[in-house]
Amino acid sequence: MIEAEAQALIDLYVAAYRVGDAEGCAALFTADAELYSPFGPPARGRQAIAETHAEWTSEGAGTGAKTMTVLSAGRSGDMAWCLVGFAEGAAGGGVSLNVLHRQGDGWRIRMCSLNETPG
Repeated sequence: MIEAEAQALIDLYVAAYRVGDAEGCAALFTADAELYSPFGPPARGRQAIAETHAEWTSEGAGTGAKTMTVLSAGRSGDMAWCLVGFAEGAAGGGVSLNVLHRQGDGWRIRMCSLNETPG
């Protein structure tokens, strides 16, 4: 069940990303979320995550190339994790490990660590 819930959250993220909606991407993170990526410095807090996504989406928005699939997931109470495979056309792909926190309006990403797959 958590796999389906995590995939639903990831699908919302991909939909926002594909249209260049950086604020929409960031809204799927908790207010105190942290994002670690080989593509830039750490982003801490929703505003920093929105700024990071503004850069990323300006480079690839509207291409429809971004795909993300939950590979595995687990849950304990209001906390969960999911390992997500991602690809973005010629830009490559990798995996992200995400810690999720269930809030009043559903699951949100609390911590995300992206790892690039070597080409």
